Amino acid sequence: AIGKLIADAMKKVGRDGVITVKDGKTLNDELEIIEGMKFDRGYISPYFINSSKGAKVEFQDALVLFSEKKISNVQTIIPALELANQQRKALIIVAEDVDGEALSTLVVNRLKIGLQVAAVKAPGFGDNRKSTLSDMAIATGGVVFGDDANLIKLEDVQASDFGQVGECIITKDDTLFLKGKGKKADIDRRAEQIRDQIQETTSEYEKEKLQERLARLASGVAVLHVGGSSEVEVNEKKDRVNDALNATRAAVEEGIVPGGGSALLRCIPMLEELKTANPDQATGVDIIKKALKMPCMTIARNAGIDGSVVVAKVEDLGPEFGYDALNNEYVNMIEKGIIDPTKVVRTALTDASGVASLLTTAE
Repeated sequence: AIGKLIADAMKKVGRDGVITVKDGKTLNDELEIIEGMKFDRGYISPYFINSSKGAKVEFQDALVLFSEKKISNVQTIIPALELANQQRKALIIVAEDVDGEALSTLVVNRLKIGLQVAAVKAPGFGDNRKSTLSDMAIATGGVVFGDDANLIKLEDVQASDFGQVGECIITKDDTLFLKGKGKKADIDRRAEQIRDQIQETTSEYEKEKLQERLARLASGVAVLHVGGSSEVEVNEKKDRVNDALNATRAAVEEGIVPGGGSALLRCIPMLEELKTANPDQATGVDIIKKALKMPCMTIARNAGIDGSVVVAKVEDLGPEFGYDALNNEYVNMIEKGIIDPTKVVRTALTDASGVASLLTTAE
């Protein structure tokens, strides 16, 4: 069931999509696909709530005003409010913050004359906030005010500067923009830029943030809600889901090889063809040949079988064959689904050789 959920999630959001694992609210595991831009900032004031179905703000066909700076002076947003009013559309303000006179005026107008408006803090911090605002503007076809590249003042806003969304849902914790009206060519160009940044960055944290941004822009986000009857069960299942998810991601990245240590055994013939320059190198090659046999040998020993017999038999069989310890038989590992992600096998070998070489140089 976990495998099917992950496969469905991968199909829905593609290679660039983000898949997150969260606690579920029911006994069953569920998959939620968020198509559109969702970020973890809710309404600034509960007075913006306009829905009878719970504490949320809902708008259809709304305009979005993006500002990188804090908005405190009401004069700066009056032109935007007038433009939205002329078009008879709701206005959502996404800014670093909206407070003071600007916020109180919006709230009073919302309560007194039913002005269709809501204000939300921009997500993230520092450069990340800047980039996320730009992503949102591109996805909705708007511009970001207060940005160094865009020197237009908020007071001089034109109708073409607004982002547009077909639907918007704002709760106290998060905001979801659906059916953004951004140009596909612009969105694709932006996604390509983010992909390039992912390739260049060396920081794992930075990579994760860029991946999230790419998913919001390109393909959406999948959330796996892990269910269970107790907190202990949910946490244990979550660990397994995360492991399965990481293995799947690794497999998508670099493909798969037969499991059970048989892929490592297939590397031995290549080592035998190596021309060594001196006896020390020959010793090194012998050590690695022995090491490559160990995973298969250990699996067999753990199953109570003679490891060297199993290794010899597997070496004689075809490239995809290996030893299935559970059923004590030699099978086509790929057909049986006994597989390892190539990346996992490769990094395990690289890391093991790195540690071993450190040990040989230690005093």
